[in-house]
Amino acid sequence: MLGVLAQADDAIDDCAATSIWALPDDELLASLDATHTVAQRLAAVQLGLVRELDARGLAVARGASSTAVWLRERLRLSGRSARELVQLAATVDAAPTAVREAMLTGAVTVEQGRVVAETVATLPAEAGPEVAEKATQLLIGWADRFDPAILRRLGERVLTHVAPDLADQAELAALERATERAEARRHVTLSEQQDGQVRLTGSLDTETASLLREAIDPLSAPTGEHDDRSPGQRRADALGEICRLALRTGHLPDSGGDRPQLVVTVSLDALVNGVRAGTLETGAQLTPGAVRRLACDAAVLPAVLGGNNQVLDVGRQRRLFTGPLRRALVLRDGGCAFPGCDRPSRWCDGHHVRHWADGGATALGNAVLLCGHHHRLIHQGDWTVRISADGQPDFLPPRWLDPDRTPRRNLYHRRC
Repeated sequence: MLGVLAQADDAIDDCAATSIWALPDDELLASLDATHTVAQRLAAVQLGLVRELDARGLAVARGASSTAVWLRERLRLSGRSARELVQLAATVDAAPTAVREAMLTGAVTVEQGRVVAETVATLPAEAGPEVAEKATQLLIGWADRFDPAILRRLGERVLTHVAPDLADQAELAALERATERAEARRHVTLSEQQDGQVRLTGSLDTETASLLREAIDPLSAPTGEHDDRSPGQRRADALGEICRLALRTGHLPDSGGDRPQLVVTVSLDALVNGVRAGTLETGAQLTPGAVRRLACDAAVLPAVLGGNNQVLDVGRQRRLFTGPLRRALVLRDGGCAFPGCDRPSRWCDGHHVRHWADGGATALGNAVLLCGHHHRLIHQGDWTVRISADGQPDFLPPRWLDPDRTPRRNLYHRRC
C-alpha cells in the first residue's frame, strides 16, 4: 500500500504544479469535481486503516488511553476530530458492504456514507436483511441528488418505500431510539479560545434541556429599561449566576480530593513587580477586577511560583488532608502528565515516582499527576517516570517502542 500511496503523492505534486489560472472553465469545474471525488475515496481508505488499527489495539499497546487520543497526537488532529474519525470508522465497518463499496468508488461522500450507515443501523430487526439491502441501495441512489442533511430526513421515512407494512410500527420505535440516542450523546464541552473567551458547546436530551430552560429563563429576563444586553448575553449571565448559586450551597461533591475552589497563581517576578493579574489552573488569565469579584464568593488560594513553575509556597485551608500537595501537582502538571494525554486534573491521582513501599516520600519532588489509565500503565512497569533536574516529569518509553528510550513530556496541558 505504501508504494501505491507514494505514486498518489507524486500525482498530487504534479497537480499542485499545474497553473490553475490557465485552466479553461470546463476543465476547472471538472478538476474540482475530480479532486473532491479522489479526496472522498482516499478518506474512505483512511477509515479502513483506522478501524483496523483500533481493532488491533495498537494505540493502547503504545501507552495511549484510547485510539482517539493516539490519533490526535499522531496526526495532529483536534480531540473532537480524532474521536469522530474513530467513531465513523466503526460505523462504516458495521454497515452493509454496499456502503463501503459506494464510498470507495466515490458514489457517495464520507458524510453521505455516514448517513446511510446510521440509517440502516436504525432499521427494526424484524425488517430483515432483504429490507435493509433495499433501503441501502435506495439511499445510495438518492445520494446522487441530495446532500447529507436531506438524505438523513429521507432516511427517516425510507421504510415507507421499501416496507410500508412496517413503517407505522417502526415510527414509534424510532421515537424511542431517538430519545435513547439523545441521552447517550449528551455532552457539554468547554474549549479555550485565543481571544480570551471560552466556547461552550454541547447537546442535551429533552429532559435535561427543559430543566436548564426552567433554571435560566427567570434569570434571563431584562432587568429594566436600560438593560441593553442581548438575549444571548442575558442567558450567558444567567448560567454564571446558576453556577454561583450552586457553589454557595456547599453541596457539590469533591473534585480530585478537594472541595471546589478557585486557585489563582502569580509568578514571583510578577508579584515583586506589583503585577496583579491572576492565572487559573487552565492557564487562562484573569484581570485584577475579575479576581477581586471571584474572591468575594470563593476561597482564593495564593500560590507563588519560582523558575520552571516550581512551587515555592502554596496556600493552605483547614480540613484538607492532601490539599496543598495536590494543588502543587495541579499547578505543575496541569492534568495527566503522561505524554499526549488530555485528561484534566480532576480525573487524576498523585503517583509516587519512587513507590511508597520502597521508602518514597509523599513530596512534590517524588510525585506526578496521572489519570487512572496511565496510573495503571506506569505500575505495569514498561514505562518509567522520573522527575528531571528542572522539576518536571519525564516519561521513558519501553525499549520495544523506542530502543533509545528518549524521554517524553506532555505538551498538551497549558502551564502557568
